[in-house]
Amino acid sequence: MTQNFDLIIVGGGPAGLCAAMYAGRGMLNAVLLERGIPGGELLNTEKIEDYPGFITVGGPELAEKMTEHAKAFGADIRMETVDGIYREPDGTFRAECGSGEVYRAPTVIITAGGTPTKLGVPGEVEYAGRGVSYCAVCDGAFFKGETIAVVGGGDAAVEEAAYLTRYAQKVYVIHRRDQFRASKLLQERLFANPKIEVIWNRTVREITGDSQGAKSLVLESTLDGSESTLAVTGVFVFIGFKPNSGIIREHFEHDASGYIVTDDRMMTSIPGLFAAGDLRVQLTRQVTTAVGDATTAAIAVEKYLTERRSPSPAGV
Repeated sequence: MTQNFDLIIVGGGPAGLCAAMYAGRGMLNAVLLERGIPGGELLNTEKIEDYPGFITVGGPELAEKMTEHAKAFGADIRMETVDGIYREPDGTFRAECGSGEVYRAPTVIITAGGTPTKLGVPGEVEYAGRGVSYCAVCDGAFFKGETIAVVGGGDAAVEEAAYLTRYAQKVYVIHRRDQFRASKLLQERLFANPKIEVIWNRTVREITGDSQGAKSLVLESTLDGSESTLAVTGVFVFIGFKPNSGIIREHFEHDASGYIVTDDRMMTSIPGLFAAGDLRVQLTRQVTTAVGDATTAAIAVEKYLTERRSPSPAGV
């Protein structure tokens, strides 16, 4: 079955919910497609302390409030897994879903976010939000005066380890090799920081803890297989992040990591296709930046649709 709309929003995290709210305010016939419960990564975040208006708020609570706000303005939220977004010859977009449903619209805002690469070890899921994190800016402040570990060896791991020293009293950086892949400048800053200690040639085999949260890591040597235990109350994993941009079934401008390049209206290199949130090229990825992107994108969609519907002046 095919259904037609003015706008299709793909992804129900903070960016998608904000876009849906603005689309409702703009009286657009829009639909938001989300494969699970609306909220995105908010649902995996225990506490948020950097969203204006809330000194502290639970991630699921904020997700619920955003969903209610969007629905109050008429947001049409449907549980659908989008398999692909295609552009037809006339410029209309077609979103094909796993359910067999097909949604068509002249505009799309993709807010599908991205997925941090997981360690895939025992304890990682159990202690997610209770010691295990994938965002230093989001969760660093919860570890004031504590001893924590950062896993990884690229720019993100090295840079975030230095950032975390403003909160933690000690930061271990665990890397499976004997040298970093990070830029030399970032490495120099890390080695000069007295709060940081690097543990080379080690991988994390298990995260252990109790009802209060993570308490230690079981490490394995990549040289001889020997195991050791490291006492930490937090572990920040920075071994990769993949933007969920693969559902766009047409070439679009992106950076080397697959993040989508947009203009100042959040439009991609494909006319009518907008992007907002974590899968877009930008300096930082926070709830605040996601909703800011979405605000711009939704308003830009209104203007784009108005321009398409307006007849060209005579003689033009």
